[in-house]
Amino acid sequence: MARVLRPSTQVVEYARRLAQEPRRAVKLALGALRSERGDIRALEGNLAGYYRLRVGRHRVIFSYASDNAIEAIVIEERQLVYEIFEAQFIKRLKS
Repeated sequence: MARVLRPSTQVVEYARRLAQEPRRAVKLALGALRSERGDIRALEGNLAGYYRLRVGRHRVIFSYASDNAIEAIVIEERQLVYEIFEAQFIKRLKS
């Protein structure tokens, strides 16, 4: 059963800026994510409850919403994505 995918504005804008091949890979990976396929891992520690999808050198951080949709929250290159997401996560907790 395919779930609804709700990408954030950051995910959409980031994907638009990619070169053709990486953009295509991200689009295909997000499509497969709707059926929960792909290189998916649960995050640990402060980020428990969130998941990552590996797409080449890029990582998509996502979560499952209460209505069973998948919310793609942030995408970035591997070396930056966890720092950026953790900063957003902390900011969200403070507000």
